[in-house]
Amino acid sequence: MYRYTPKKRYKKTLSFFEQYVREKSVILDIGIENPLALKLKALGHDVHNTHGEDLDVNFSAVKNSKYDVVTAFEILEHLVSPYPLLKAIKAPKLVVSVPLRLWFAAAYRSKSDLRDRHYHEFESWQFDWLLEKAGWRIVASEKWTNPGRFTLGIRPLLRWFTPRYYIVYAERTMDSVT
Repeated sequence: MYRYTPKKRYKKTLSFFEQYVREKSVILDIGIENPLALKLKALGHDVHNTHGEDLDVNFSAVKNSKYDVVTAFEILEHLVSPYPLLKAIKAPKLVVSVPLRLWFAAAYRSKSDLRDRHYHEFESWQFDWLLEKAGWRIVASEKWTNPGRFTLGIRPLLRWFTPRYYIVYAERTMDSVT
């Protein structure tokens, strides 16, 4: 029996991150402090988090040019419009992951927590286009699946073969620097 846990997602995310951000960096991790931010700190990075502000309307934190890298792991899908936030980032590097749209399942929506809902679940080409429109050049990307524990049914079977997560390393394009 195979069970996908956040620990495995964190391992994949950190492995991807370390391929492209090798030097110790000053990082703005979009979202409140979380296990991945703590792991980045343990690797020697100087990690700062946003403080729970509504990032659809207040993206002043990303306008600070002191950051070497901005990360956003499983955050942008919660925004109504991630474009202004992505466009406003002053850091030269971006590492971001999002859940992919699954054709066999509806977008995630918590009934009890209004902030725990996905406004977007992207197809990889849509997310690439969003990043490019916001002034980012995609250097590398990767997808992986999210199988749960083995249960009978077509959806659990499809989760073994259909990519669920998409991660991208991007750099600011020269013409988008203002």
